[in-house]
Amino acid sequence: MILSLAIGVPPSSHFIYIPVIFILGIVLGFVLGSKATRDAIALEQRKAAEREERRARRQAQAETQK
Repeated sequence: MILSLAIGVPPSSHFIYIPVIFILGIVLGFVLGSKATRDAIALEQRKAAEREERRARRQAQAETQK
């Protein structure tokens, strides 16, 4: 006895649901990714400013000790 797997045609809602979820995932990924990128850039700028401040402070101390 051979059992055949009956695969029916998916309902029309399937052709709407899958692309909508796919596009929603792309949009959410883009939004969250851009937010993470902005946060990373802001962190790097803050670190660079702190480094520059420390360098300027060390340079000022070195000049006053001369």
